[in-house]
Amino acid sequence: MIKKHYYSWADVERMCVSIVNQMYADNWRPDYIVGITRGGNVPATIISNMTGIRCESFKVSLRDGESGKTGDSMLWMAEDAFGYSDGTKVTAGPLEKKILIVDDINDTGATFNWIIQDWQASCLPDDPKWNRVWGNNVKFATLTDNLASEFNSTISYSCHDVNKAEEDVWLVYPWEHVGEY
Repeated sequence: MIKKHYYSWADVERMCVSIVNQMYADNWRPDYIVGITRGGNVPATIISNMTGIRCESFKVSLRDGESGKTGDSMLWMAEDAFGYSDGTKVTAGPLEKKILIVDDINDTGATFNWIIQDWQASCLPDDPKWNRVWGNNVKFATLTDNLASEFNSTISYSCHDVNKAEEDVWLVYPWEHVGEY
C-alpha cells in the first residue's frame, strides 16, 4: 500500500508564507506570479494576495497523454522574461520582467522542463542570454520538491522535500481531498 501525506489548509498557508519569506530574504520580487493550472493556482493566488503582486495562470498538462499547454499562447511571458521588445531587437533592463512560476509539487520535473523548452523555443531560442534568464528573471517555487525529480534547473523556493526514489509517497493537498465522488 502506498503511503499518503495529507496537507492541511494551515500547512499550505505556512508554506506560502515560507516561500514569500525566502523570496524576500533573497531580495527578489517578481513583477508577476504565474500559477500552473491546477495545483499551482491555489498557492500562486495565496502568495499573490500576501504580496500584492499580480497573478497569472498557465495551463501545462503533461498527464494522461496530454502534450503541454492548451488555450492561449504564453509567448508574451517568454518575451517578458527575455526582454524581447518588438520582434526585431532585444533590449536589457526594464523590459526584462521577473516572473515567479508556482506549482504545488515538482514531481518528475517534466512540467518545469517543458516550460523552459517552450519559452526558449518561442523567443530567440539560440540566444545565449537564455542561460541567465532561468534563475535570474524566472524562478520556480513549489510547496513540495521531489529530490528525485529530473528538473534540469533549480527550484528557487520550496518548503517540503520528499524523495520518491527512496520512498514512494502520494501527496494530497487540501483542494484534492474534498470528499467522496
